[in-house]
Amino acid sequence: MTATAPTKPSSQFPRTQRTLSRWAESWNRLGRQTQFYGYALRGIGDAVVNYKVELLRLIAQMSLGMGALAIIGGTLVIVGFLTLSAGAWIAVQAYNQLADVGVEALAGFTSAFLNVRITSPAVAGVGLAATVGAGATAQLGAMRINEEIDALEVMGIRSIAYLVSTRVLAGVLVVIPLYCIAVQVAFVAARVGTTFFYGQSSGVYDHYFTTFLNPVDLIWSFLQAIAIAVVVMLVHTYYGFTASGGPAGVGEAVGRAVRASLVVSAFVTLLVSLSIYGQSGNFNLAG
Repeated sequence: MTATAPTKPSSQFPRTQRTLSRWAESWNRLGRQTQFYGYALRGIGDAVVNYKVELLRLIAQMSLGMGALAIIGGTLVIVGFLTLSAGAWIAVQAYNQLADVGVEALAGFTSAFLNVRITSPAVAGVGLAATVGAGATAQLGAMRINEEIDALEVMGIRSIAYLVSTRVLAGVLVVIPLYCIAVQVAFVAARVGTTFFYGQSSGVYDHYFTTFLNPVDLIWSFLQAIAIAVVVMLVHTYYGFTASGGPAGVGEAVGRAVRASLVVSAFVTLLVSLSIYGQSGNFNLAG
């Protein structure tokens, strides 16, 4: 009886094999992420019923921050300063560009249009990813490498519902007042920049601002910010929950999560804007 030699994998077309392997791994990773997101969203009800104390603790932590972040006012102040800068930038660019063609009176229109539809949701997503999202990734990553998540599962606690679903829901609840304040700050910054620094009449600015400020757009903008918050928290909790490789791996997971959440939030802003307002913007320049 003769023993047959083990067959070796084919060495033909190695570059093609590597490319196909990378594609297959990318699809598998996408499937694992989608499954994780489904578990996280499904566990929100369990988190509300069974983990109320943890949910309240996370809401306080995300809104006011911890340590050095709490000293300056937490996420609220950071997002407020970001939208303040964005509103001031709109005032500078809009007034100068409109003044070149002699219609600088429409500066109020640009604030009512750009701040509501584009700037405030996008800036709120950036601020949420850089503060609350990055913190959630670091916390979950540290728990993963210290085997605390495994200990929770051994104790019979649903780790995804307790750690992930609570953070997703807390992020959504925090972004509600956060976004309201952010929009107000952006409006004030654009108005002060136009009327105080450029000397435009406040009556002219307020006339065009109130004429083109659509309350329905504010509601859609608010829902858009909530959608961005859900996406950002899901992405960050996934990278933190699946972190590996020690402290260096946690840092890498935070960087990957921030990059991914910024890209996805930009796509959410684009898709939501196109689905709500269409290609034409759904407005008429008159008044």
